[in-house]
Parts: sequence; C-alpha cells; structure tokens
Amino acid sequence: MTTMKSLAGSAAALALTAGAALADPALIYDLGGKFDKSFNEAAFNGATRWAEETGGEFRDIELQSEAQREQALRRFAEAGFNPVVTTGFSMSTPITNVAADYPDTKFVTIDGYVDPEAHPNVKSILFAEHQGSYLVGMMAAMASESGTVSFVGGMDIPLIRKFACGYAQGVKAVNPDATVIANMTGTTPAAWNDPVKGSELTKAQISQGSDVVFAAAGGTGLGVLQTAEDEGILSIGVDSNQNYLHPGSVLTSMLKRVDVAVFESMEAGADLETGVEVLTLAEDGVGYAMDENNASLVSEEMQAAVEEAKAAIIAGDLAVHDYTSDDSCPALTF
Repeated sequence: MTTMKSLAGSAAALALTAGAALADPALIYDLGGKFDKSFNEAAFNGATRWAEETGGEFRDIELQSEAQREQALRRFAEAGFNPVVTTGFSMSTPITNVAADYPDTKFVTIDGYVDPEAHPNVKSILFAEHQGSYLVGMMAAMASESGTVSFVGGMDIPLIRKFACGYAQGVKAVNPDATVIANMTGTTPAAWNDPVKGSELTKAQISQGSDVVFAAAGGTGLGVLQTAEDEGILSIGVDSNQNYLHPGSVLTSMLKRVDVAVFESMEAGADLETGVEVLTLAEDGVGYAMDENNASLVSEEMQAAVEEAKAAIIAGDLAVHDYTSDDSCPALTF
C-alpha cells in the first residue's frame, strides 16, 4: 500500500529523524495551503500520482510562516530526502542559502530561479504563463458581451503581471477596443489566501462593466470564481483545471502543469538533471482546459481560433510579450 507522509506546519514537526527516509522525495508547498484547488494542489496531485504509480513514499509540509522556508529545506536535506521539491518563487532565496551546504541533495524550485552555475545541485522550473494567458484572453474577449473583461492577481509580483499581460494581449488581439481592468490583491504572501478580498475586487470590476474575470491568485481566486457565479458573469480559473468548481460559469482554466513538473522531478529522483527548464505551449507546460463543465460555453469557432493562435505561437509566427523580460506590457498599464 502506498503511504504518503504529511507534516504539520509547526516548527516542532520539522524535527525529522535523520536518515529515516533516505532517497525518498520531499515536497514543500508555498503559503496558501496544500488544498488551494490551484497551484499548491497541482503540486500535491503530481506527487500523489508519482506515489500511486511507483508505490513510493514522499514527505510534504505546509508552511505557516516565511521563517519556516529555510528550516524546512535544511531538515529535509539532513534527513536524507532527495530530491527536495519546492513550489513558489519565494523559495529561491532560501534554496540559494541552503543548497551549497548539501551538495549531494538535489533541490527543485518550481516558479523560482537559482543560478545554475553557482548552485549546480538545483533545478529551476519555469513556465511560459504569458502564452497560456494569451489563449484564455482570446476566449474572454470572444465570450464577452460588454467589451470589458478583468483580471484579479494575487501578490503583486512580476510573475503575476506576466499572467495579466499575456491575458490582455489575447483580449486585444480579438477586440482591439476592449477594456481590460487589472487589480492585484496585495503586496505580501497573504494575498494568495484572501478569498474575501478576491470577491470584493471582482464586484468592483463588475461595477465597471466586466463580464469575464480571470483569477491568478491562488486561494484568493476561489472568492473570485464564486462571486462571478453569484453575479452571473463568467470566470477563468488558473493552474489546475478549476472548471468543475462552478460548472457553466467557469469559461476555462489557464493550465500550468505544476503537477507534471513535480511528478517528473520525483520520478528522476537523485538522478535529476539540474539547471533551468522553461515549459511552454510546445511542451504542454501551459494551456487551457476543455471538459464537460465548460463545453457549452466554448463554441467551435472560439476553440478553432484559439487552436490557430496556439499553433502560431508554437511555430514562432506569433510572439506574446513576456512582462518579466523588461517589466513592461504593450497591452496593459499597471
């Protein structure tokens, strides 16, 4: 029987027995919780799939504070877990501080970046979020009746602006005269888990005419999707397929295959190849979700247009500007 061992988020729970699970992988979730139905839960699903398919075991932890990041890394490394997989850009600095002390341990940062030359035992996995967001932006513009759509981000960081910028470009490609409203939830990690604020922002955007809202905000996005359904507008989920949360209300979800990144990292184990990897549309690292929950909302014409754009992006015939390349966006002012 497969066993998945989970740790509580307290400092005491980090007192692992040295060598207790030599070479088993470990997973550290970002703040916002394992079951956020979005980014962290995608990571959990990837680890669960690995355990079920291999019969292996993994240890995981839900952090409760910023201070626990480095502590968790060190405890897992000292206990012999390998690789130690982490989610969220905020793990970049803690891994940079820790990696050299454990040269035989492979560390993975999903959404973060660590200099591969300075730390050869670290793998950074990044995604072309702007490409996937462009596609769902096209869908938002085609579904909108008001000509105004919106975006609710979590923490105001370049990565989330990358989502918003790609989305706005997709919207404008379909309707150059469309209005795109963008708001961020906050400037601290608490912004990932504030569904009440997400709901308030959505209502404010609706009052300005938005009839489609894209949430890239972790747990905060759950408040966005719920309010969209309550107020009778369409929403777009993120990271995981969130179509099922509100069938007939969620237009689609911008998929970010964090689950695949975790699965493949655990599958590679101690033999994991380090360095920097960017998962794009070409590798199915990002995309959009279609299933029975949104089939009635997406016409054949809409899907054909999106597939055409997807093929053009993969072929290099259509370039989507990446906000993080120069901290600017041609389609949206922050």
